[in-house]
Amino acid sequence: MRRSSAAWIAPLIGVVLVLASISSVQLGAAIGKSIFDEISPAGLTFVRLLLAAAVMLAVARPRPGGWARSTVLDVVAFGAVLGTMNLLYYASLERIPLSVAVTLELVGPLAVALLHSRRIADVAWVLCAAAGVAIIAAQGFEGSLDIVGCVLALLAGACWGGYILLSQRVGAKVPGLSGLSAAMLVGALVALPFGAPAAVAAVAASPAVLGPAALVALLSSVLAYGLELLALRRISAHAFGVFMALEPASAALFGFLLLSEHVGALDAIAIALVAIASAGVAITATRARAPRAVTGPVDLPDGMPPIP
Repeated sequence: MRRSSAAWIAPLIGVVLVLASISSVQLGAAIGKSIFDEISPAGLTFVRLLLAAAVMLAVARPRPGGWARSTVLDVVAFGAVLGTMNLLYYASLERIPLSVAVTLELVGPLAVALLHSRRIADVAWVLCAAAGVAIIAAQGFEGSLDIVGCVLALLAGACWGGYILLSQRVGAKVPGLSGLSAAMLVGALVALPFGAPAAVAAVAASPAVLGPAALVALLSSVLAYGLELLALRRISAHAFGVFMALEPASAALFGFLLLSEHVGALDAIAIALVAIASAGVAITATRARAPRAVTGPVDLPDGMPPIP
């Protein structure tokens, strides 16, 4: 009886942890967008990455002196993509609703997943995602959505795709969280020239802004990543990938609750199409992987990772 109970309790806890991670990421993003009047998107990006890097470095204590040159280059590239992705993503949030930005950004990892697939059935998921993006793009060209914001979100998604590939390479070369923590510092350095002046000015004008900025770093980076690692020890990576398709819906919920962002009918259809495509790719993935403890950058099947 105890064994049968444990057999379903562990996955159930894993599901709760995944949902908590998704909520943590999107709550952090919503809080971040809510303070754009006090600190610019670039300034918030810099503060978030810097604070998150400080926590991660204290926990992981990387020793790059013992790394091979190729490993160092991979970590630097990983961090550069991470920093650029966050700059683009927060810049898009200033122009378009949170749920739309998350939906468009999800196209990046979805594209990587599909590029790694040779299944004919995945053509349907390509068409499904393309239809969702086309609906959003049409609204952008009609003027109901900011087209520049949409482009920024898509570029952030492209960076997310690069993040996936580099995360896998770094995770294979550097044990534990050392590679990610070092990459986080590189990301903060990438954001420094764009965000540091704005961050300093914002803090000088209102020191209290550091509170919500620190909360964004905690929710969207440190806490979310820890919850993801715990979840992946209890559920399969494929199941995790399916649940990650809930990101746009979570973004819509927190956008409504904290930012009063209403999702129109067309936006809801577009979000649903991209989410269905993401879940479909994860469900139909056939490449099995042996269960293992996850201690480094998350490596999900066919390139479906969490939001960093």
